[in-house]
Amino acid sequence: MERKLLMKGKVKEAYDLGDRLEFKFTDNISVFDKVIPSLIPFKGETLCREGVYWFERAAKMGIKTHFLEFIPPGSMLCKKVDILQPHQITSRSKNFLIPLEFICRWYVAGSLFDRVKEGRIPPGALGFASGHKIAYGEPLPEPYLEVSTKLEKTDRLLNKADALQISGLAPQEYDEACEIVLRIDEDIKRSIAPRGLIHVDGKKELAFDEDRKIMVVDVYGTADEDRFWDKARHDAGEFVDLSKEYVRQYYRQTGYKDLLYAARGAG
Repeated sequence: MERKLLMKGKVKEAYDLGDRLEFKFTDNISVFDKVIPSLIPFKGETLCREGVYWFERAAKMGIKTHFLEFIPPGSMLCKKVDILQPHQITSRSKNFLIPLEFICRWYVAGSLFDRVKEGRIPPGALGFASGHKIAYGEPLPEPYLEVSTKLEKTDRLLNKADALQISGLAPQEYDEACEIVLRIDEDIKRSIAPRGLIHVDGKKELAFDEDRKIMVVDVYGTADEDRFWDKARHDAGEFVDLSKEYVRQYYRQTGYKDLLYAARGAG
């Protein structure tokens, strides 16, 4: 069957194959929801192989995913789901992308640390004692799960009530989604610890299948979706990023991130 380009994202291309999709991973890289005009050789293949690895582990855990088949070197076949806008979703809708991103954080880093420094998140909200001075790279007392929009032009953090309204999830479905995200992250931690890595945080995307059962979609556990540190260097007091965070930090240092966010804030 001839494949038809369905969507060209920042780093992936989706091709329509009828009831299935082919995801092709490109060598593009994006930070802060903007594509950087530089290609990284073999990045697409690497991310695809990482995604396949974690999907296969999820299947062994009994977690549903959209993954069907790996197409070397950098593509995968996946189940096709509908993209519904929030106003189209009802409590009976099936086989659609849940329009949320689930971000699970285990350490104080990235945008979480930015919000802590700005005083927008108090220590108590993260499980620390009131008045505790939070340091960059500090392990969180408990995983901190956040939810943001998925289909808007830029990601926007949501409280639980707004997340339920936008997604059409029932409260028990929302809780199930969070449980799946935590199970996956625990598996990532178990898998990478013997390899000298720390899983700092990561994001997951979910969908409902044709029976309205939750399944994991897109990819996770990759150097794009997640943040990893070198454990030996971390134990010595250094933070060596082994993920896209290295590129994010560069664009923070140049001032690009501040200028970009100021422009977005100004409309």
